[in-house]
Amino acid sequence: MIDAVDLTARLIRCPSVTPEEGGALVLLAEVLEGAGFTCARVDRNGTANLFARWGVRGANKTFGFNGHTDVVPVGDAGAWTQDPFGAAVVDGWMYGRGATDMKSGVAAFVAAACDFVKDTPPDGAIVLTITGDEEGEAKDGTVALLDWMAANGEKMSHCLVGEPTCPNTMGEMMKIGRRGSMTAYFTAVGVQGHSAYPHRAKNPLHALVTLLSRLTAEPLDQGSDHFDASTLQITTIDCGNPANNVIPEKARATVNIRFNDLHSGESLGRWLTELAGEVHLETGVRLDMRLSVSGESFLTEPGEFVALVAGAVQAETGVVPEYSTSGGTSDARFVKNHCPVVEFGLVGKTMHQVDERVEVAQIGQLKAIYGRVLRDYFG
Repeated sequence: MIDAVDLTARLIRCPSVTPEEGGALVLLAEVLEGAGFTCARVDRNGTANLFARWGVRGANKTFGFNGHTDVVPVGDAGAWTQDPFGAAVVDGWMYGRGATDMKSGVAAFVAAACDFVKDTPPDGAIVLTITGDEEGEAKDGTVALLDWMAANGEKMSHCLVGEPTCPNTMGEMMKIGRRGSMTAYFTAVGVQGHSAYPHRAKNPLHALVTLLSRLTAEPLDQGSDHFDASTLQITTIDCGNPANNVIPEKARATVNIRFNDLHSGESLGRWLTELAGEVHLETGVRLDMRLSVSGESFLTEPGEFVALVAGAVQAETGVVPEYSTSGGTSDARFVKNHCPVVEFGLVGKTMHQVDERVEVAQIGQLKAIYGRVLRDYFG
């Protein structure tokens, strides 16, 4: 039996702040190979990733788990009451960076998978894809693993991502999709001048404010069947001008949009371009725009697979999980291009915080849920 609590502690003690591997994937490879998994390091551009498979490559029924061992920086270490990489247990809680997001989740599915193949070897295969680049730019993590799998004839029939999904109570929520995320970087280019002679200048801030006002004047939508309403937030405005009597030449603003399945990065890009063009014609100020789409919205339709995971959660917790698409992005946005994917994990209230911590009892509970998912899937 693999002790998921002990494995979580050992992983926390690996200082794997993105992009450092910190020994976490080396540790997991040792554990998995000891259970009969074939492991391969799939490193790309300095990012460490681990692929592990039990069973025959290309089996018709291949269940996948996905997760990450990289963590965000600890911030002010002096503000922590416990060593951020010490995995101290106090009053039933294990403290450490990554305790919730998501070394406990990785430890739980690794432990569940190892025990499952030992106790009840399935007619099929189990694949684990574990990255060190989820908290970073996510360009050479799960994407690299999926690229490598495609090139090497590896596949997953279905996948469960072990991100923390429960807001307050274990079992209350699973993710069956995610909103899309995109960022628009605007640069307004006018003509610098004296603020007392505005007719000799073109104020980029006025044009930029006009554009931002129109972007936020009306809601993007009212939501859809499985998604809340899309949101648009202005996150920064800057012109770098210290003088009160100078109209600046340039001004910049950044807008972040979290969008549902009523939109795409492409359709929103067209809308932003159209409004920027209108303001340019009205003001004579050029409005340049750079777009970055970190993920499109997606939905795994409720069906047999979703119900199987939900049933395992209910059986182990007594709670019927809500099907949700809330929150930010996760690596499920990449996995969904490979196979149907859902997410379920621990309560995530302390993730990325000072004194990040996980309730020790929940780690064993999560392992039991993942173990039941495997038994039901192959049963």
